[in-house]
Parts: sequence; C-alpha cells; structure tokens
Amino acid sequence: MDETWIILGATSSMARALARALAARGATLILAGRDLTDMKATAADCTARGAADAHVIRFDARKPATFTPILELAEAQSGVLNAAVFVGSMPPQSEISAQPKLIQGVVTDSFTGPAEFLELLAPILEARGSGTVVGVGSVAGDRGRIGNYAYGAAKAGFHTYMSGLRNRLTRAGGHAVTVKPGFIDTAMTWGLEGMFLVASPDDVARDILQGVDRKRNVVYTPFFWRYIMRIIKSVPEPIFKKLSI
Repeated sequence: MDETWIILGATSSMARALARALAARGATLILAGRDLTDMKATAADCTARGAADAHVIRFDARKPATFTPILELAEAQSGVLNAAVFVGSMPPQSEISAQPKLIQGVVTDSFTGPAEFLELLAPILEARGSGTVVGVGSVAGDRGRIGNYAYGAAKAGFHTYMSGLRNRLTRAGGHAVTVKPGFIDTAMTWGLEGMFLVASPDDVARDILQGVDRKRNVVYTPFFWRYIMRIIKSVPEPIFKKLSI
C-alpha cells in the first residue's frame, strides 16, 4: 500500500526517529521544517533506509504562507496520506514571566500554527476517506504546573483540538492520535532540572507507530506517564497549588 507521511517539525529528534522508522516501512516522506540543511541530511538517511521517496520543504508555524506548498505536494502523492506534528517551543517559564509577549510564540508554535495547518489538511483526508494525523502534545498539558504553565496551556489547547479533529476524521474513515510524551531526550529538554525516567526518541517513535497501527486515541509515552499523570491530576487543588512540581 502506498503511504505518504507529512512530518511537521522534522528537525526534532523525535521526528527524525519516526522518519527513520517509516522509511523502513517504505513510506514516502515529506519532511517539513525550518532547517533545510538538517532535513536534507535526514532525507538522505531515510532514502538509504528504504523510503520510497523523501521530500524536503520549508514549514514555519508562524508563517502560514509556508503551508500551501506542503499541502500541494501532499495532494500530488498517491495512496494513503498521513501527518505527524512535532512542532512546539518551550522557553523557560521564568523568561516568559519576564517577557510575557513570548507567550504568543509559544502558543503559535505549539498549538495554533499546527492546528491551522491541520484544518487545511483535513478536507484532503476526508476526500480520500483515509489517513491518520498524529499530534504530539505533552504531559505538561494535562495540568498547569508552576514550572511550565504557559507551554502546558498551549499543549492543553492542542490536546482539545486533536480530540475534536479525531471526532471529525473518524466520520470520514480517518483517525487522529494524540501523543503525550513525558521526559524525552531532545534539544527542548536538554539542561532542564528535575528530569527523571528520560526516554529516547526511538522509544517515542515505536510507541507512536504502535498507537497508529492499533488506532489508539491517546498515547502516553513511555506508557507509565499515563499513571504518573493520573496521580498528578488527582491531587486536590488546595494541596497541588503548594507543590513545586
């Protein structure tokens, strides 16, 4: 079966891991992001690993003009069309508190930019009657915490958007999977204090593909974060607001 995957934010380590895994399946890849040099190297690697083809194209969540060329390239591909969204930014909460305007970029990168792109993609998937969207959120979106509540708020919005998109695509034969990673060894988390149980990007890619194949609605990765967040969400607010977590 011909299968094409759009990967937004293809320069992240999690996205590269998924691209490698998809290449081994023989998929066609559309790698979209801001660093073309980085993505060209990934494309060459994926082609060597068995990808049917690997395209490189610019994407910037803050520049909607970059969306249309990706959609046009995607529409030109035959077979099942899928997308995986790894876009997001997470400046330290202390920097956001000092410069509140940074919230605009966080929300655009982590929620509204990807959502706008997916709203343009959805009619294409509906017309084909198939396809899966993978939206990578974060456990940070499950409850506002003092250390990253602006980023968490953006991802909470993205989670809700993905839930609605899943409801929409299911009616047309498609699907949407919300992925909530815990602490992953990526550039976004390098140097952060309080990191524990850190997983590799390859672990995330494995869990994503398993979730896609099994048509999961929500995937926590690694799996134990489902239980960690269940505990965190169950803490009563009067107690929770006194905790430094």
